[in-house]
Amino acid sequence: MDFDKNIVEKVSQTLVRAGSTFLPDKKAAYERAIETETNELAKWTMETILKNALVAETHSSPLCDDTGIPHLVLEIGTNAAVTGIMLESIQEGVRQGLRHLPGRPMAVKGNDAQLIDQSSGLDTDPGALDTAPVLIRHTEGGLIRLHILMFGGGPAIRAKTYRVFHKHSVQTVLDEIVSWAKESAPLLGCTPCTLGVGIGRSHYEASSMMLQALVDGSYLHQSDMEKEITKRVNLAGIGPLGLGGTHTVLATFMKVGPQRASGVRVVCMRPCCCFEPRIASVELCQEGQCGR
Repeated sequence: MDFDKNIVEKVSQTLVRAGSTFLPDKKAAYERAIETETNELAKWTMETILKNALVAETHSSPLCDDTGIPHLVLEIGTNAAVTGIMLESIQEGVRQGLRHLPGRPMAVKGNDAQLIDQSSGLDTDPGALDTAPVLIRHTEGGLIRLHILMFGGGPAIRAKTYRVFHKHSVQTVLDEIVSWAKESAPLLGCTPCTLGVGIGRSHYEASSMMLQALVDGSYLHQSDMEKEITKRVNLAGIGPLGLGGTHTVLATFMKVGPQRASGVRVVCMRPCCCFEPRIASVELCQEGQCGR
């Protein structure tokens, strides 16, 4: 197949950045947490995590040995169009990026039953790891922008997507999220974490809201509800790697989607580990060059 080599290269480089680099606001969040932490073990842990991240960025090496599953969010501008060749080129860029990072070879081989029980083993090619289904959303203008997130296994194990009977109270929903986070953080182990939260009308919608919350979230700006969740979980005193201290959670990123007249809200909560969200973004084509 003829790929768009420019897109392949951009996507490949972006995946490597996602897997090896902290964004500036996350570095700043760690620096603030280190400065204010009074527990010496917790402070040392966060200093070590940040030092690891800076070394990984310098060498474009993985932040963690669990290099993650690629999750893609594709933003399409009003005056832009995506072709089949572009989508195939994105997938090829992901494959090449996984080889360059390198990603952990963890694609399971075989038919449906073998995919479940792993009886056929793993593919030794890091590029054999398929992406999660691509989430597409609309944006203004004429750009096409791709966000790549690398999702590790630990946060997926400790995540939860479930219905909450809201009882016409925002506080009831927040209480449930805080309860989930307090339960999952010590089991996750790799704290301080970042909580990704999505609230929707279905399990799929809640999960997609959570993914978008991680794309749009900023460590520099938190809503009142996000601040409340972070503060209440931090009061539990779990701390970095469960060693105690005041920084179990660096931030909460929450997105509320459309809701229906119902007694329940479906909530997805992912306790991202100390290295997540591992994310990088790239414009695949410029304004005025993404024609129909």
